[in-house]
Amino acid sequence: MTDDSRIKELRRIREENNRMAYALSDYINEYPCAITASLMKEADPDGDLPEERLYKALMSGICGINENDIEANGYIAEGVCKLSPEKYAGDPYYSEIKFPDVSGGGWKFTHSYYRPFEAFVRDDVLLKDDFREIQRIGYFSERFVFPSVLQNGREWMAIKPSEVETMRPVIEKVRGKVAAFGLGAGYFAYMAALKDETESVTVIERDPEAIALFNRYILPQFEHREKIKTVRYDAFEYMEKVMPDMAYDYAFVDLWHDNSDGPELFLRAKPLEKLSPDTEFFYWAQEYLFSAIRWNRFDQIIKKAETYEEVLYDLGDDSLSDACMQSTGRV
Repeated sequence: MTDDSRIKELRRIREENNRMAYALSDYINEYPCAITASLMKEADPDGDLPEERLYKALMSGICGINENDIEANGYIAEGVCKLSPEKYAGDPYYSEIKFPDVSGGGWKFTHSYYRPFEAFVRDDVLLKDDFREIQRIGYFSERFVFPSVLQNGREWMAIKPSEVETMRPVIEKVRGKVAAFGLGAGYFAYMAALKDETESVTVIERDPEAIALFNRYILPQFEHREKIKTVRYDAFEYMEKVMPDMAYDYAFVDLWHDNSDGPELFLRAKPLEKLSPDTEFFYWAQEYLFSAIRWNRFDQIIKKAETYEEVLYDLGDDSLSDACMQSTGRV
């Protein structure tokens, strides 16, 4: 296969990624509850089909995907799955923290829920070796309640499967002195502090009302609250002026709501890593961020690369951050 044909295939994959991302995004944003128990029963009255297989078939149909569209259905087959409530009920935060319903200063700590068969994002995007990006969607077959934090009526953070799954790999890695940018409901801080290998967790949060609600209602319930310190500071100012002298081992940055604001804030934070060279940085929902940045730069990468291998290098995860910095003139 020639370089030109390989690049043509990458363009095709980008288009397919976009097609499926748009279709599933529309589904989740516009009619996440289109599949119901009654629809499942109507589609398979005798219960002959496995529930998850039927659910995927119905989702494909509602998304307008023809049953003969093997590639599109492959995205759904690999990305959509039924989740078990028991898995999350056993999570330490779910089982130990009694989340209050309180509010103050535009912030509200409350509870939200997924309806039976409601579709939602369950994890970070899955990047395949050929650069296909699988959107990972989940559902429960029963009502699932979870703690959530609202800012001015908009969900800012929630202890739901997507948060648990996207933070899990980072929580497994951190140890020693840890900095966490963004407070939310304190899930990351709580889980990191549970580890014997974690010495301290410093949470940097700029909103005083969010800190006040957390310190009053949530922090006192933490098993290792002595390890956790909340600091009122702008994240970027802290990274620039304070963090270089703090000798953190790890930092977790979670400052954005989703892909609408994530790439810009990520590109603002990433160059500041060089001020703390001994700290290893992680970013929430990193693959979603990389996806947005990767394909925004795709045509630029194609133009400057001389070989297909150079294209792969610039699109790959390890080099993507540096490439992004160079493209913005920030390094």
